[in-house]
Amino acid sequence: MKTLNIKDLSPQQTQMFLQYAVAPRPIAFVSTVDEDGNVNLSPFSFFNLFSSNPPILVFSPARRVRDNTTKHTLDNVLKIKECTINIVNYDMVQQTSLSSTEYPKGVNEFIKAGFTELKSEFVKPPRVKEAPVQFECIVRDVIALAETPGAGNLVLAEVVAMHISEDVLDADGKIDQLKMDHVARLGGDWYSRVTKDSLFQVAKPLTTMGIGVDALPEYIRNSKVLTGNNLGQLGNVEIIPTLDYSEKSELKNTYGKLSENQIHLVAKEFLDNGNVVDAWKLLLSSIN
Repeated sequence: MKTLNIKDLSPQQTQMFLQYAVAPRPIAFVSTVDEDGNVNLSPFSFFNLFSSNPPILVFSPARRVRDNTTKHTLDNVLKIKECTINIVNYDMVQQTSLSSTEYPKGVNEFIKAGFTELKSEFVKPPRVKEAPVQFECIVRDVIALAETPGAGNLVLAEVVAMHISEDVLDADGKIDQLKMDHVARLGGDWYSRVTKDSLFQVAKPLTTMGIGVDALPEYIRNSKVLTGNNLGQLGNVEIIPTLDYSEKSELKNTYGKLSENQIHLVAKEFLDNGNVVDAWKLLLSSIN
């Protein structure tokens, strides 16, 4: 394990390690206006959802590491406390990157990047028509973390309205995660795309209390086959399933000649396919 003391790193080195390690990060595509009504559009990957009631999104236009200057977005929200935050999907990613070019103040990145301005209903900054989800926001606060190169400025943006393309909704009017085609930032020039093949679900213990990995039988907990993820699945059940005589006999007839490792390989396949109860029953049937 390589240990790095922050005081021994330059701001550029710190930024590099952080951005490569803390990833993927969602992208806030932010439009703002200055006191003269000039529109600015810029992406920020220091961004996330921090509250749903009130609905608060936070993004951070950091000071430039190379020369400690501030970005037009930050200058704008300090004067006109409104913005729109638009969600970036794969169809927009190249244009979004282009908009991050450091054009002079007063240049409209909507025009430079080829995006379409859409008039907002409650705030002055326009929305990005091409974005699948658009948030109109009031800036509640801007918190400067420091005045040094690379220092962030937390913009607390309260959502007052959201606009969602019907193209990304399912039959029940909810956002279909498969239809969003999200992209996210990593380190350097790297991005990631959320595709059907990269999506998976994890059962959340919101209304149940899992028994925990520590409650697993020792021969399961110390398995040479089952992974930490598999143990987490097994430990997420409220109670260890029971086997009746016929179930145990059937499993013994089917898998009885397999070694312990082979049994665990089959159980792992069940778990990887989300069949937690079947995995439990197989593992329990292997007890002599």
